[in-house]
Amino acid sequence: MADITALANEATGVFFLSLSEPIMSDKPDFAEIETFDKTKLKKTETREKNPLPTKETIEQEKQSESTA
Repeated sequence: MADITALANEATGVFFLSLSEPIMSDKPDFAEIETFDKTKLKKTETREKNPLPTKETIEQEKQSESTA
């Protein structure tokens, strides 16, 4: 997030805002993407936190609901 500095001229009542970072444009900066070093990424193992039930599990639940 950009730091905003407010400058005030009390005599005129005019306020100026100064951003410490450039404002984003509509177009992305592809220079950063092209120079990105993928070798610096660490390897991770992806695991499903909340896996969907299997077809068999769904059938078992349907059968137990119909007999109850």
